[in-house]
Amino acid sequence: MNVPAPIAMLAELTYRCPLSCPYCSNPLEMAARETELSTEDWVEVFEQAAALGVLQLHLSGGEPAARRDLVDLVAAARTAGLYTNLITSGLGLTQKRLAELDAAGLDHVQLSLQGTDADMADRIGGYEGGFKRKMQAAEWIVDAGFPLTLNVVVHRQNLHQLPQAIDMAVAMKARRIEVAMVQFHGWAMLNRGAMMPTRAQADEASRIVVEARARLEGQLVIDYVPADYHGDYPKRCMGGWGMSGLNITPDGKVLPCHAAQTIPTLSFDNVRETPLAEIWYHGDVFNAYRGEDWMQEPCKTCDRRKLDFGGCRCQAMAIVGDPAATDPTCIKSPMHGRLQQLAQELSADETAELVYRKSP
Repeated sequence: MNVPAPIAMLAELTYRCPLSCPYCSNPLEMAARETELSTEDWVEVFEQAAALGVLQLHLSGGEPAARRDLVDLVAAARTAGLYTNLITSGLGLTQKRLAELDAAGLDHVQLSLQGTDADMADRIGGYEGGFKRKMQAAEWIVDAGFPLTLNVVVHRQNLHQLPQAIDMAVAMKARRIEVAMVQFHGWAMLNRGAMMPTRAQADEASRIVVEARARLEGQLVIDYVPADYHGDYPKRCMGGWGMSGLNITPDGKVLPCHAAQTIPTLSFDNVRETPLAEIWYHGDVFNAYRGEDWMQEPCKTCDRRKLDFGGCRCQAMAIVGDPAATDPTCIKSPMHGRLQQLAQELSADETAELVYRKSP
């Protein structure tokens, strides 16, 4: 098939993070600090990515500010001609460091928000005083002139704060807010009982987003990731497996999506050993679920197959145990009813407690 060049790359610079978010989608077994790519390794990766056709570089983690060479990495990405977006908790940023990042060519900052007040944000993030530091960082980011996006992961415990989060984005002069219903991959799978929203909450979140988009049109862009377990059709995950973007883990593994390591049958190439272009176009992992040849019924003959590409392979693995199965969020999946029942059971669990993760 004709494979286009990737548009975006997520560079997970480190899994180290001061927060302990229970909705973290990073894998259960995270790469340790001593295995992380060096500054020189990342510079080479950025150059290869630009040559491959990548336009947007998202610098993430963990907390990318935990890397002491973050300014140097941003400068290298700018030299390679990449648009850079820093995805951060705000912890680890200072006015001085933001000024250095600005001088290095950083284009945009995306700031995570775990709640709209200190009680909620610090409890979900597992970091006392984190909300206060985050709000200070947000002020510095805007004062430095960076376009700001807020990323709000919502779940059963904080969904009631969604209207305030949207209002906060406006007050903070953010240009965009990403409202993401919790996605249960990686560590987050351990917290489904404590974080699964009810169907009523999921419907209310959708209503709030629709109303806010109309009310704030031209003032604030609102991106929305609806609740998977309560939907009727799957989302167009990653624009199709291996079709628009790629992820690099801290130790150099190249993934077609953030959660791909949850599929145990896949063996991932590493940028330390194989050129990025070779991995993108010819790697077994990237070709595993490209196009339609891999599809089973009902996806294989479904009139939606070019719209959603069968949905999320990682979710099919997590729920069905088969990464080639129809995403069970789809109403046409034979597992859809079981998923709906599971969501109802989990959202009614009043005994589950949050399980926090720690940095490697």
